[in-house]
Amino acid sequence: MSDRKEIEKKYPDVDFESDILINKRLNEIRDNIVSFHMPGHKYGKVYKITGYDKIMSQIYSTDTTEIPGTDNLHSPEDIIRDAQNKASEIFDSKETRFLVNGSTCGIQARIMAVCKPKDKIIINRDCHQSSINACIMGDINPVYIPASVNDINSIHYGSDEETVIDIIEKNKDAKALLLTYPTYYGKVFNLKRITDYAHKYGITVIVDEAHGAHLGLSDRLPKSVGECGADIAIQSTHKTLPAFTQSSMLHIYTDRVDSDRLSKMLTMTETSSPSYILMQSLEIASDIYLKYGKQLMENLIFNIENFIKQIEKLQEKYNANEKFFKIDCSDDITKIFVSSSEIGITGYELEKILRNKHNIQVELSNYYGVLLICTIGNEKKDFDSFADALEKIYLENQNNDIINSIDYPKTENKIVLNPRDAFYSDMESVKLTDSIGRVCAENIVPYPPGICLIAAGEEINRECIEYLIKCRDKGMNISGMKDDNAEYIQVIV
Repeated sequence: MSDRKEIEKKYPDVDFESDILINKRLNEIRDNIVSFHMPGHKYGKVYKITGYDKIMSQIYSTDTTEIPGTDNLHSPEDIIRDAQNKASEIFDSKETRFLVNGSTCGIQARIMAVCKPKDKIIINRDCHQSSINACIMGDINPVYIPASVNDINSIHYGSDEETVIDIIEKNKDAKALLLTYPTYYGKVFNLKRITDYAHKYGITVIVDEAHGAHLGLSDRLPKSVGECGADIAIQSTHKTLPAFTQSSMLHIYTDRVDSDRLSKMLTMTETSSPSYILMQSLEIASDIYLKYGKQLMENLIFNIENFIKQIEKLQEKYNANEKFFKIDCSDDITKIFVSSSEIGITGYELEKILRNKHNIQVELSNYYGVLLICTIGNEKKDFDSFADALEKIYLENQNNDIINSIDYPKTENKIVLNPRDAFYSDMESVKLTDSIGRVCAENIVPYPPGICLIAAGEEINRECIEYLIKCRDKGMNISGMKDDNAEYIQVIV
């Protein structure tokens, strides 16, 4: 082991008491950035607003493990059980489980708890990659619901009701139906109608409600999953409510859920050393939701509506109604998509300009614009800063031409192998342009939002490759590929 004095001599400029590198960098970001991205507590601002900052400042001291008096997440009988029961009452569920491996572990455990190997599950094609990974782990056969995407800005609109019902009718032997509600972009659909139809055939309805943990805070927001009759929902409490990153909840609403089998699957997908800090953040988020959530949500919606008026006034000020930032508030008004194509810059460029010049970080960008995730942790000054930044960016780019469009692929990907067979097949790397017609061996995931453009086991088509190349060259971030430069793709030999 190195001697402390020797290290201090070698690094004379390092203050070992305060210069912990990661902490220092994160503090620099926290002190300067305006957050329109997850997590929902917005660098702890909501804890200060609600008076929980003293508890949070000492939370490190409660980092423990399963010892007498601290209970056990995988077999709760005491304080964790009571905290989960409290959350169940607050979120109006039959039973609630805390998740400390994010919504991913809940989605995967739930799918494998319902479906046995070779069973069939109906899944919206624009699901999060964790659902497809569950099919790999459980050897489950997915039947995909085609994605519905806006042609103007590439926003995913969610599942088309008639299409879902038609697929259910053709796959009555499916064990489960998994839908994403709301979408990453805040779009919803008639979940109640679809759920009722699936239940006619004994199909369990699982909902990825990762971006909807806040929906119960206002009648002006879409209905929550629990109000729509679904059997189970997985919520990312850290995304739109003030829990710590990686903290989620799984809500059970009906007796169709085998609780014991679910518990067994959670022991396989979730750590055996759960973080008490994360679990406490879930309890605190629940408490804030109950005591302050509705008022804070009312304030947030008021600030969003004022922000929209600010943008409309700027359009009038510069007589730029046809060539200005377009604001698209979703069914869930807390998700705001800002289109920048009209002023001649891509969403990827806008994200960089906002961060580098205006200290504003958005949740994601696509070719056409950026997405803001607004939560009860945001304040009026955040929206004022954003409106001011948009005005300055407009003035710097008002003479640009509108960018050329890049159409999101419309061709439905053909499934050749189920995801598990593809994952365990022999594979090789080929150039993107040489992969057309081959079977994909990896998940190609623009991230965020984590939706597979091409999933393992699907035939690669020209439209997807051309879209991938164009967006990659414009700045799209891609995960899932072995090649970090996204020039080669893994295919089945």
